[in-house]
Amino acid sequence: MINIPSLRPESRYGLPVADHILFNRHYVVGYSYYFRQAKWALEIIDPDMMMLERADNFRSDFRIPEMFRADLADYEGYGFDRGHLVASANQNEVAIQNSETFLLSNMSPQRPQFNRGVWKQLETAVRKLDAQDDIYETYVISGPIFDFDMAVARIGDGDNNGVTLPVPNSFFKSVLTEDKRGNVNMWSFVLPNEASDKSLESFLVPTVVVERLSGIFLWDRLTGQKIEQEKKRVRPMWQA
Repeated sequence: MINIPSLRPESRYGLPVADHILFNRHYVVGYSYYFRQAKWALEIIDPDMMMLERADNFRSDFRIPEMFRADLADYEGYGFDRGHLVASANQNEVAIQNSETFLLSNMSPQRPQFNRGVWKQLETAVRKLDAQDDIYETYVISGPIFDFDMAVARIGDGDNNGVTLPVPNSFFKSVLTEDKRGNVNMWSFVLPNEASDKSLESFLVPTVVVERLSGIFLWDRLTGQKIEQEKKRVRPMWQA
């Protein structure tokens, strides 16, 4: 039996479960009907970036059933950014590639100081990692984390079948690189959805912690004792 997702390069090292898998031209989204936003978004950082102008054409993703999808009106007047999971600057070789990152299926409600601050810093740092001479490919999976021991804010007026959009308490980003010596290395981060002036390194956690908080398995096509050890360690931050 052919495993169709395995034909996508982004899924080489794993493709977590989700209610609805959305295959875009240059990245993959696992969508949650319950949360009306992505559970995760998976990409390979584009190594041949051109300096295209941002598309900024935020829009609904009509592949998602209406009762479960987020719309532009859900964000209006609530003071939250439509925060990218797959960054626009990661996918800007051609216009359609950049445009796809503005689908609302690639967005989560992010506090502006977080989205434009520490989250943007981490996105930039990952691109710097990918640009290192000894890195062949850089895989990134990002997504929201909801902590139901804490208050979960909601946005939207409920016009869409009475369903509003929950605001994540935190976000995760897990980075996997393959270098020219054949080594596979991982770094995983959990960042509260709030302004922060802490160092990126202070948000590093073992990958198994992200799995427990997000409820998904990461990089599950990689197996063996060495991989298990890698997922339990906190690798020092690269030079960013």
